[in-house]
Amino acid sequence: MPGTAPRPSSAPAPGPVWSERLWPGPWGWTMLVAFTLMLGVVLLPVDAGLAVVVGLVALVAGLTAAVLLTPTVSVQGGVLRAGRAHIPVALLGEVTVLDAEALRDELGPRLDARAHVCLRGWVRSGVRVELADPDDPTPYWLVSSRRPDGLARALAVSTQAR
Repeated sequence: MPGTAPRPSSAPAPGPVWSERLWPGPWGWTMLVAFTLMLGVVLLPVDAGLAVVVGLVALVAGLTAAVLLTPTVSVQGGVLRAGRAHIPVALLGEVTVLDAEALRDELGPRLDARAHVCLRGWVRSGVRVELADPDDPTPYWLVSSRRPDGLARALAVSTQAR
């Protein structure tokens, strides 16, 4: 219609898109199923029907908890998100890819208590992202990633695009 202002787009801002869910590994899922089976077996002497119901309820509860508590790490629209935390890439500094040994060192003797940490024990690699914001007391973020090279690349490209 003539004279009508265009509607703002609800599409995400252009730029690189990178996303990863930090799902539990095969052992995590195996342990969840084993726990629910053991719970059912413990209740078998009481009542077989009760054992099956409790086992199924525990399995559904465990699966639901795993889905709801598994964080997403993403770079989109000029923002790094790690779980519920987010920061504009314009405030980020150097990104270091960490293999299992380097990540273990970062979590042990080199860890600064002020750092933001979004880690999952079953993901053995990640990145260290320095913060370039002098007003932020957080010196850096440690973020788990199964594809740390891809995350570092996405951050570099997103930083250059800004």
